[in-house]
Amino acid sequence: MSELEPQVLARLRPRALHRAEEGRTLTRDEVTALLTSREADLERLLAVASRVRDAAPWYAEGAWGRTPDGRRRVTYSRKVFVPLTHLCRDACGYCTFAWPPKQDLPAYQSPEQVLEVARAGQAAGCTEVLFTLGDKPEERYPAARDWLAARGYETTLEYLRAVSIQVLEETGVLPHLNPGVMSWADLATLKQVSASMGIMLETTSERLLAKGEAHFQAPDKEPARRLKTLEDAGRLSVPFTSGLLIGIGETLGERADTLFALRDVHRRYGHLQEVIVQNFRAKPDTAMRDHPEPTFEDLLATIATSRIVLGPTVHLQAPPNLSPGTFPLLLRAGIDDWGGVSPLTPDHVNPEAPWPHLDDLARRSAEEGFVLTQRLPVYPEHATMPDPWLAGRMRGPVAALMDERGLVRDGVAPQGQPWQDPEVTSGAVTASMSAVISGDEAGGSAADGRNARSAAAEDELHRAVFGDLHVIADGVLAANAPRLEGPARSTIRRDVAAALAKAQAGTVLDDTQALLLFDTTGVELEALAAAADEVRADRVGETVTYVINRNINFTNVCYTGCRFCAFAQRRDDPDAYTLSLTQLADRAEEAWDLGATEVCMQGGIHPDLPGDYYFAVLDAVLERVPEMHVHAFSPMEVVNGATRMG
Repeated sequence: MSELEPQVLARLRPRALHRAEEGRTLTRDEVTALLTSREADLERLLAVASRVRDAAPWYAEGAWGRTPDGRRRVTYSRKVFVPLTHLCRDACGYCTFAWPPKQDLPAYQSPEQVLEVARAGQAAGCTEVLFTLGDKPEERYPAARDWLAARGYETTLEYLRAVSIQVLEETGVLPHLNPGVMSWADLATLKQVSASMGIMLETTSERLLAKGEAHFQAPDKEPARRLKTLEDAGRLSVPFTSGLLIGIGETLGERADTLFALRDVHRRYGHLQEVIVQNFRAKPDTAMRDHPEPTFEDLLATIATSRIVLGPTVHLQAPPNLSPGTFPLLLRAGIDDWGGVSPLTPDHVNPEAPWPHLDDLARRSAEEGFVLTQRLPVYPEHATMPDPWLAGRMRGPVAALMDERGLVRDGVAPQGQPWQDPEVTSGAVTASMSAVISGDEAGGSAADGRNARSAAAEDELHRAVFGDLHVIADGVLAANAPRLEGPARSTIRRDVAAALAKAQAGTVLDDTQALLLFDTTGVELEALAAAADEVRADRVGETVTYVINRNINFTNVCYTGCRFCAFAQRRDDPDAYTLSLTQLADRAEEAWDLGATEVCMQGGIHPDLPGDYYFAVLDAVLERVPEMHVHAFSPMEVVNGATRMG
């Protein structure tokens, strides 16, 4: 996208500031213009950002962001920093955290080393263990693969999961995980062992992947990959941290693009609990050691613009150790959180920048009218709504440290917590839902209609589960515009005929050919149907089969948030239920007695069901009716069980 010249941005800036003051939605060019604010314009920008920040729901009267006497809180997380490994398959031009294997150092910290730091944090009243590590080092370095294999692990993330469990059970300090790019399955697995996770988006600029730029030789900094991680975290309702790194060679327009990308993914899912605005610091012995650092005014303008773009529902943070002595101005720029501050461990990403003393941070915050308050790594609005934000196994560890507002309980001392699944309890079944379960109400129930309406509800719980349906619907409709079809085809195209002949010969079609057949009309569609009928006759003859079965849905409690679903219920919905194993077996036996030879079993993704529950379901049915054929579990359930079992 083309970039505006400085003189054009200067002419645009007054209009952009005026529109920001009026609370208008800003364009990319207007946001870019705001980023150039200096002097008097910067003062105006800071005032707008402060006003947007103070409109946050946690600053409403009586909300957790206010003290009993009405003062605003600015939060921080008391943490210890664990660099699980410095090995990384990326080579960013500004990074001193990552380094290649060293003969005198093991590839990873041992569990004993991790627990030593966690126990020290436990004794110091820390409630967060920040795990930071390089992206997938085992894919680049034999030393990483060998270290993991010698201890029974295939991947770094498997080892991260294991040490996170040990930290929880030994100390009760909550893991916050920053392991880089993660797949949907990685996120689902690690959600079971963490209070929150994160990945810095840094920038959406693909230009910075080129030779000579900051992200050359850093495949995991490809914006699409990092945005996919952010998207999947939202789908899984993971309390998530992200942010942007300014001054690494991006243009102001590209910086605006990054802000819009963060805003849009949060609008869809509401899972970005905090966004960090971090300023680049040049470090010796890096490719960018001579690269100019952003000015403090540039940082302030970016923080304030971020607040205006992101709005009042995302916590905004600027690392205090990277801008010492400027705390009041950072607060005026719209932040409401100082991030993690450690009384014990250095910032291993920026080791040259010591953490501020908490007494000084509290004093300087008070000068701006804020009360420094300790929080957990998961923010109160997520901690107090464990469904869908916390895995079942993490509710106990979080609750052990939390007060009724969702903040750290006064005087709490972390203690080791059992990492175990909650007890599965069967729920009572209402009469209307019982009719549906038993098959006596083929037309559905009142519950179906009620839940279909609840998917469109505007309350906080349903937004957390389903995301913002208005934003999601706009995106879906834009991506799936109705296809404009011309008149039915009167001749068969050559590539369509070739695809049909290939299928009739018993050869599997490639993706291009299969997609082509979806586009058939007229005589092409008739030829497709005839070819399909011929293949059917060759494969199975003229016999049509069926099976007498019974559908058994063992629970309808689900927080996955599929937007087409009228089956799922939330835990406290009137028609929510979970059948006991005995009830499951009873239904299978009833079906067998009536002549069924198969049961089809599926259920919602209940947050409390352990991974091995699916085996228990199979055992219950087959112990009661050994000859029953069992057709069970959707791909989502298989993945869910696998991720919960690690």
